[in-house]
Amino acid sequence: MSAHVALRCAAFTLVATSLTACAGGPPAVGADPAGTSATGPAATGAAATGFPVTVENCGVTTTYQAPPERVVTIHQHPAELLLALGLEDVMVGTAFPDSAVLPEYREAHDAIPQLSEKEPDFETVLAAEPDFVYGGYGSAFAENEGRSRQSFADAGIDTYLNLEYCTEGPVTMEQVHQEIRNLGAIFGIPDRAEELIGRMDGRLAQVAATLGDAEPVDVFVYDSGDGSAFTAGGRGIGQEIIRLAGGRNVFGDLDEVFGDVSWEQVVERRPEVIVIYDYYGSGSVEEKKRFLLSQPALADVPAIREQRFAVLPLTATMVGVRPPSAVADLAPLLHPELAW
Repeated sequence: MSAHVALRCAAFTLVATSLTACAGGPPAVGADPAGTSATGPAATGAAATGFPVTVENCGVTTTYQAPPERVVTIHQHPAELLLALGLEDVMVGTAFPDSAVLPEYREAHDAIPQLSEKEPDFETVLAAEPDFVYGGYGSAFAENEGRSRQSFADAGIDTYLNLEYCTEGPVTMEQVHQEIRNLGAIFGIPDRAEELIGRMDGRLAQVAATLGDAEPVDVFVYDSGDGSAFTAGGRGIGQEIIRLAGGRNVFGDLDEVFGDVSWEQVVERRPEVIVIYDYYGSGSVEEKKRFLLSQPALADVPAIREQRFAVLPLTATMVGVRPPSAVADLAPLLHPELAW
């Protein structure tokens, strides 16, 4: 298991045990958005219309008197989501990229200082003088590394954690919508948030229209591993991406976001397509393919026999701006017989 894989696995365990999970419904957001700017964050002070706004996030309730003005993101998917909302002017630091940034955000992203290739230590974050820190994995706020949400609160810094790490039950597009709406409320740009949701839902609707009633294809996600397979279970957004793309996750019954399964289980479940997750530090896609094709025990698995592979960047499988694009990219690979 790679260090990055262990990080994600540990991150989920950390949050599940140390933070109060969000209730079954979406987190509460209280605000009057009337008069909030649709083209940028609301102004501070008396001009901050629509404020104060209160957001409950993973057991932490925060009241914002005005939009954050200096933001640090830890992990790539929070950074890309803020860029999709046009908030690059308030971003003062990013950290821990997983993969290449989406082309449409690359110029803006490259103009923001990168604080660390991995998760920055607490002092490095403080040096950027943020008033808001947005974490993608639970490990962004790892207490044993001095980055707990309480530590940031004690320093006068608000925090927000991606909803994938405090959602009870399977994560769906509803959590993606709620993530965007929460940020829209926090930054005083609810109209822009709804516009982004509309664009994302439009793309999903196009895929659904083409899929029609196509029979789902059995899919196995290969993240990494040799002695066992580290795969996507049924609790993360990866499960929803596969479903919306016309697939069936063969380990959808695994009650985890990610988890280890045996190669015997992979053989028994006979996936028709293998989706390889691609990210920095996990080995190249070609290395992963060669490993899978070299295993005699997998030779009769339909996906191996027919060499049906699909690739998704790990960042595309997180609650953020990318899941609809991941669905649109994956669906034609699962159903090449349809007119895409």
